[in-house]
Amino acid sequence: MQRVTVKTSTIFIAKGAKTRVYRSVQDVPPQLRKELEHSTNGFNSATILIADRRGREEIRRALSGFPSGLRSRLASTLAPNAQSKALPPPISMRLFRYLKRNWAEIILPGAAGLLVWLAFHLR
Repeated sequence: MQRVTVKTSTIFIAKGAKTRVYRSVQDVPPQLRKELEHSTNGFNSATILIADRRGREEIRRALSGFPSGLRSRLASTLAPNAQSKALPPPISMRLFRYLKRNWAEIILPGAAGLLVWLAFHLR
């Protein structure tokens, strides 16, 4: 049996309350194409490769606003694994890190209050 591979692309563009579907970038109107190129060259853009019927179901779910049944790479990196089950640092270390990070937010309001109090008290 001969194996056949078909490569297709589908472009969904949602703007305002309308969602349009195009088969290629050349089918997109020039003004929308310019916006599409601008938005897909950004930091938050990605290319999705869908290779089967399940992929089409995932697109339908995403367009309907339902959660995906697939695990993302981000979710898998955030999931706890056997190596990351180390004990948390002691409370004194956490307190030190907190104070080191937030010293300005802790000291400056108190210092400003003290200066205002001294200004009115020493008159």
